[in-house]
Amino acid sequence: MTVPEHRVSERRTGRRFDLRATTVTFGLAAIALVLVGWVVRMAFDVAQRRPVWVFVLVVGVVTAVLLSRSARSRRTAARAALCTTDALTAATATTLDALDVEREAPPTRSAPGEETSVAVVAADLGELDPYEFEEAIADLCRRDGCTDVEVVGGAGDLGADVLAVAPDGRRVVIQCKRYGDDNKVGSQDLQRFGGTCFTVHGADVAVLVTSSDFTAPAADYAEWCGIVCVNEERLRDWCEGGGPAPWEQPPPEENGTGSSERALW
Repeated sequence: MTVPEHRVSERRTGRRFDLRATTVTFGLAAIALVLVGWVVRMAFDVAQRRPVWVFVLVVGVVTAVLLSRSARSRRTAARAALCTTDALTAATATTLDALDVEREAPPTRSAPGEETSVAVVAADLGELDPYEFEEAIADLCRRDGCTDVEVVGGAGDLGADVLAVAPDGRRVVIQCKRYGDDNKVGSQDLQRFGGTCFTVHGADVAVLVTSSDFTAPAADYAEWCGIVCVNEERLRDWCEGGGPAPWEQPPPEENGTGSSERALW
């Protein structure tokens, strides 16, 4: 009797299980997870105490990633990483200096005779809108040595358009009236300004500047209240440097002119 032959199937040889390699792999993975967790916790603590540092670091990392992607060679990527590291170091140092030491720059004062940023002399005063007119008067104050110059004109200004401190320390309060040639400043305008310039704004020198002129009753009221009036002619003299600033004028009673002219320096 013939017994059929059975083919012995060949065993597929595969990679043998290595317990040592597996143990080392899991150990390294555990160490890596611990390190990652420690780094994340430390970064979270730093983010709470120094958020500016975190922002700078994030910007540096994003910049490095973008540069590394766009680099065509390892040399370019290395140079980009080096530049990013240098920039990150400089930014961190600057941030530390800004957080630890607050330095205030001294205010810049314009020297007398310096040209104003608004060309009042060259331009027709009638062409300036009210806001530009106020800015021009503020520039003149800065040019002639005033400090703390501020344009405050607008709704609720209570009659003050420009506030400044004269070179001798007196508080200057200016109201600006950008009127046409046929529209003069009347006594009612002076009365409204006179009711707030001293009591509300605490003016040492109250000035009303206009691009037109003043009526005789307005000039008389200004003289009586001690308000300095600057009409279009006097304003151009002030702009061109031919006339002194309003706060440099003597009191009205010392001018020795007619009553309607004594308030117009």
